[in-house]
Amino acid sequence: MKNIDTAFRHVRGFTMLVIIGSILISCFSLYKSFTLVSQMQNKVYILANGKALEAYASDRKDNIPIEARDHVKTFHQFFFTLDPDDKVIKSNVTKALYLADDSAKRIYDDLKENGYYSGIISGNVSQTIKVDSITIDTNKYPYQFRCYATQNIIRTTSIAYRSLITEGNLRNVSRSDNNPHGFLIERWNTIENRDLSTENRK
Repeated sequence: MKNIDTAFRHVRGFTMLVIIGSILISCFSLYKSFTLVSQMQNKVYILANGKALEAYASDRKDNIPIEARDHVKTFHQFFFTLDPDDKVIKSNVTKALYLADDSAKRIYDDLKENGYYSGIISGNVSQTIKVDSITIDTNKYPYQFRCYATQNIIRTTSIAYRSLITEGNLRNVSRSDNNPHGFLIERWNTIENRDLSTENRK
């Protein structure tokens, strides 16, 4: 009887160890599986030129300064890149106006009414812009920005360089094909737009 009782205790202890070990292994396996799935969900693979590139997802708050600067830069490039072609002007300005509120539309209407765009077409003038720097204040919402840029106005006989400084606010909106960054420029106005230099074309 003593041998049977001892054997039973040994079997019972061994069984309990096996059960506890199985539970621990199962819990560890579940934890690792959830961790791995979570990590995989934050990875995106992009196919570019036949090569798979790995990208990582991140919270929007981590990218606000980068996306905001790119939004402001894109707006200015569309709004101020002009060629002597009515379709090009309308296409670029339309893309720009998707990124801003009626403050940009008012400036566009004023320029159009004053014959600015018709002057570009009739004078065969091309205009490009180089954004030098953009400051964004993300400590207060809506985010205030200031853009420093240089305009190149290319005429038949000369190239004029102008300093351009603008400012405004950025408000969050839904992302779309026309507004991929999900920002809207508000209260946009020009602080400075003055001539820097002019050089003759050969």
